[in-house]
Amino acid sequence: MLRKRMCGRLSSELTDGNVTMRLASGINALWTPVRRFAIALACLGAGFAHAGDADANLGAALLAKYGVLQDQLRQNQFQRPLYMDSGETSGGVTGDIYALIDFPFATAGTALNGPARWCDILMLHLNTKYCRAATDRRGSVLQVNIGKKYDQPLAEAYRLDFAYRVAAATPDYLKVMLTADEGPLSTRDYRVTLEAVPVDDGRTFIHFTYSYAYGFAGRLAMQAYLATIGSGKVGFTVVGKHSDGQLLHIGGMRGLVERNTMRYYLAIDAFLGALSVPPQARLEASLRAWFAAIERYPRQLHELTQNEYLDMKRREYLRQQAEARTTTKPSPGG
Repeated sequence: MLRKRMCGRLSSELTDGNVTMRLASGINALWTPVRRFAIALACLGAGFAHAGDADANLGAALLAKYGVLQDQLRQNQFQRPLYMDSGETSGGVTGDIYALIDFPFATAGTALNGPARWCDILMLHLNTKYCRAATDRRGSVLQVNIGKKYDQPLAEAYRLDFAYRVAAATPDYLKVMLTADEGPLSTRDYRVTLEAVPVDDGRTFIHFTYSYAYGFAGRLAMQAYLATIGSGKVGFTVVGKHSDGQLLHIGGMRGLVERNTMRYYLAIDAFLGALSVPPQARLEASLRAWFAAIERYPRQLHELTQNEYLDMKRREYLRQQAEARTTTKPSPGG
């Protein structure tokens, strides 16, 4: 409280246009600027403390969520320690996954902190056709092309530029954010967020969020998709039972966002799992692990056979490497 009053007084003194900085003689002349510098340094330190406190509070909030979800993590439809939630408004959808993963925080935190690593993760998704980590005026950017579930020229895929930001990285808390202002068909405000904290037994608890908003054109396009080729697709949330007693899962926009949220989460898990094999074998290991994981939920996630998926992804990675060589090729005479 005392420091707050001192900071406020110093701020008032330094911004008051009627105050002139006249130095007295002797010790007072030296003490005044020294005293003010000390107070300013204390105020700066207070700012750092608040930033650290904010990270600590976010980590504590995620740990508290871990405590609340113990029952759901132990027993659920996913046959793994995972809890899913989703939401829909008139202009957007959000999917959330909370999960316990079998990797130490030191391993997971390091592996998930880097734009190129996130390209490796995103490329496992069957709809990601290309991803390149680059820099622009905003800092780190992921240049991502999203397309159909089969082979497709890059020119026919939609381009999204995700700004990459590490919002917090401490020994006990990580928060990574990917944001894109605009997407195809009037979609906008894409948000991909990962939070992670260490928990008991050398494991890590994560919170993954995937969300986006859409305008009128985007809503019409998605409704057309859901009324035709997407009409039989469902999400994971159980909303009732069919007349034969089978579970009734949510459809529509929430079903759509739940499927993609799960695909991205499984990509994170597959990417981390592949770190235990030699670098030259990691691509194949992560591809096979991701496909095996989605096939555990065929009602929601099955789209291709394993050979179709692997062949498509191998070609996409080769194309991506060729694009990278072209991009980094030196100019003539350079």
